[in-house]
Amino acid sequence: MPQNLFDMAKYIYQHRNWTNFTWDYNKLAVVLGEVRNLQGKLLGTMSVWGFSLKSEAMLETLTLDIMKSSEIEGEKLNRKQVRSSIAKRLGLEIGGLEFIDRNVEGIVEMLLDATQNYAEVLSEDRIFGWHSALFPSGRSGMHKIEVGRYRTREMQVVSGAMGQEKIHYEAVEAKNVKTEMDKFINWVNASPPIDSVIKSAIAHLWFVTIHPFDDGNGRIARAISDMLLARSDDSSQRFYSMSNQILKERKKYYSALEKTQHGDSDITLWLNWFLNCLKNSLLNTEVTLKSVFRKASFWEKHKNTQINERQRFVINKLFDNFYGKLTSSKWAKMTKISSDTALRDIKDLIEKGILKQDEAGGRSTNYELIIENERNSG
Repeated sequence: MPQNLFDMAKYIYQHRNWTNFTWDYNKLAVVLGEVRNLQGKLLGTMSVWGFSLKSEAMLETLTLDIMKSSEIEGEKLNRKQVRSSIAKRLGLEIGGLEFIDRNVEGIVEMLLDATQNYAEVLSEDRIFGWHSALFPSGRSGMHKIEVGRYRTREMQVVSGAMGQEKIHYEAVEAKNVKTEMDKFINWVNASPPIDSVIKSAIAHLWFVTIHPFDDGNGRIARAISDMLLARSDDSSQRFYSMSNQILKERKKYYSALEKTQHGDSDITLWLNWFLNCLKNSLLNTEVTLKSVFRKASFWEKHKNTQINERQRFVINKLFDNFYGKLTSSKWAKMTKISSDTALRDIKDLIEKGILKQDEAGGRSTNYELIIENERNSG
């Protein structure tokens, strides 16, 4: 009879010894090799960058990671606050904001603890601390939740309008959460003979399958995954964002999770998705790093150039995906000054070889940054 009950299992955790995960290594070997090669290549590239460049790249990556991890859950954070909070905690001088929301501080605190202290033991108390940091008010939106402890209620993952909900997943029974989490934590801290990138993928799946908290399970799962990826790099320096790539592949992410959670202990499908997502993340980070390099190189070159705060503000805007053409009226609006003062700021930067007038012309005069390689080629 018990065997029949296991045969009728609806979810992965209802199978006997469900955490004895198996996978087809032959289906993963190629992409795992590509991931490992890209990790090594990225760290090798970054090793020759100076401190200021690496700090800027890391600040940009961590900001992106935190923003996107929250966005996966439908929460949009203030980018300036996130960046300021990270910089403050890493001891970087960026002229940070005076006010930073408690929720932002908590999310930053969790991810930095996971990635900067990646070698530290994962404990129940540490995970509870992360959860408390995520929900400093004891509420998720308008709803009061159990904070800093495992849930005591049953948990379902649902979608759809009220009365037309679709149940995607029913988590481990509340009475079993403590036992399952003890087993998970012991496994994370042990040294099983598996690749650490594979371990990161398994940890992510394992944690969200238990779903130990009322809320915040996805963000904590991604933090644990990032912690184990830092161990795989043996570095606290983060130059790629898995959460950013997960957001881009969100439908595939949830599909891979749901299919695996409705299956048995063969998790090849999930591992294959995770490794390909990580590979894409590493490939896409090159774009981010090029932008960081251009911006940091510019400020290094002009560290002794007299540039006022308005000019500095607009120049940074131009580096950070400024949309449309820069005009004196836009400059005046952004910096809350008169058109005459804006034009003086612009002409000053033209004289210093930082801005140039757009040759395209048109009804209004446009300006753009002079890129270093453009200067050299001219």
